Amino acid sequence: MLRYHTPIMLEEILGFLRPSSGKVYLDGTLGTGGHTEALLAESAPAGRVVGIDTDAESIEIARKRLAPYGERVLLVHGRYEQAREILSRHGLSKVHGVVLDLGISRVQLETPERGFSFSRQGPLDMRMDRGHGAPASRLLEDLNEDQIALLFRTYGEERRARRIAGAIVRRRKEKGGIMTTRDLVDAVFSTLPRQARRSRIHPATRVFMALRIAVNRELESLEAFLADLPDILHGGGRCCILSFHSLEDRIVKQRFRAWEKADVSSETTGADTSGGKPLFRRVRKKVVRPQEEEIRRNPLARSARLRIAERL
Repeated sequence: MLRYHTPIMLEEILGFLRPSSGKVYLDGTLGTGGHTEALLAESAPAGRVVGIDTDAESIEIARKRLAPYGERVLLVHGRYEQAREILSRHGLSKVHGVVLDLGISRVQLETPERGFSFSRQGPLDMRMDRGHGAPASRLLEDLNEDQIALLFRTYGEERRARRIAGAIVRRRKEKGGIMTTRDLVDAVFSTLPRQARRSRIHPATRVFMALRIAVNRELESLEAFLADLPDILHGGGRCCILSFHSLEDRIVKQRFRAWEKADVSSETTGADTSGGKPLFRRVRKKVVRPQEEEIRRNPLARSARLRIAERL
């Protein structure tokens, strides 16, 4: 039986994108197809969706799920920052709406061999695309103690980064490396007093998040995608971006704000130029959070932050 990830803030995203027949939409983080399926249903009978994902396994699940929509959906294995190139390759220059869900899917979390979860024993992999790049275990083998501490502090905002990095390096010398999720959890726990191991938030949460971000170059991908966004979105088209931690949300917030103010001199605006005119308007000035009812139904939505901008 196929497992699907529950799409987060689906009703809000549909409300902001306002999908309609005859238009083309981009789901840059297809996953198992939840947002794409809803866009196809709402844009019937002639709306189209291009779905991109770096995880080949998720694409195969989505392909079976979305088969009834036939040629109205195009699924591509690739990274969402390649959207401009992918659209061009398929004869498209612009789309009428974009959705990015920057979180990790339930399917990925619940598959032990993917190595994303501290609650499941498996190889410490963490690659979204297991066909490319080095797994997280290799990264922790190659970096020195200072580099590991910087990684956890920068990407995870982990206060105990130095101690955890030291524990990882000691474990490498004594036990031959951090090869599994359990190895990494044990290294984190070894730096904590016993009472701190029972906190509401798992002590390894920030470490796992930081490592996943580094392995998949997630912040670099987001920056690259945003640099191309003005060129792939029709005037009046909207972009909805779901993020799940402060680093991603800050990048999106700063970029949208700079575009709205026509601050083309800012480093946050990429290579785009607008002739001094605003490129976007923020549909909502403040971040949109999920409703309590959704959080009760789907705890993964708890940290979701949605930002929406409209191309001018």
